[in-house]
Amino acid sequence: MSTPTLFEWAGGTAAFERLTESFYAKVLADDLIGPLFAGMDPHHPRHVAIWLAEVFGGPATYTDEHGGYPHMVAKHIGIAITEPQRRRWVSLIQDAADDAGLPDDPEFRAAFLGYIEWGTRLAKQNSQPGADVFRKAPVPHWGWGVAPPYQPG
Repeated sequence: MSTPTLFEWAGGTAAFERLTESFYAKVLADDLIGPLFAGMDPHHPRHVAIWLAEVFGGPATYTDEHGGYPHMVAKHIGIAITEPQRRRWVSLIQDAADDAGLPDDPEFRAAFLGYIEWGTRLAKQNSQPGADVFRKAPVPHWGWGVAPPYQPG
C-alpha cells in the first residue's frame, strides 16, 4: 500500500481551488493584509491553487504554465511583508482550509502548516528591500515529514 501525496490526501486540484477562493475572500476583507492584494488579478486565487497543488505533489501546472519558482519569487520582491502580515496570512489560510473542507487530521494539517510556515517566512525574507534573493530554485515538493497519514487497517 503506497502512501498518498499530500495533494491526493487533500482532494486534488479542486480542494486547493476551494482553499484559495475562501482564502482570498478573507484576505480582501482584511485590514492588515488586504492592502497587499489591492488590484489583485482575478485569476490570482487559481494561480496560487495550482502552485500549492504542485508543491504538495500534484501536477507541474504552475511550472509549465507560469514559469515555476522564478515567476513566483519575483511576485514578492520589494513588497516588504511585515511579520504581523505574515502571521495573518498563516492564520487566514488555516481558517480557509477549514472552510474548504481540507482534511483535518493532525498529520495532514502538520505537514500543510509546515509548508505554510516555511513558505511565508521565505516570502517575507525575499520581500524586504535590498534582500539577496535566490531566484532560480525549483518549486519545492513538500511531503508528510516523519508522520505518514493514519490509515485504519
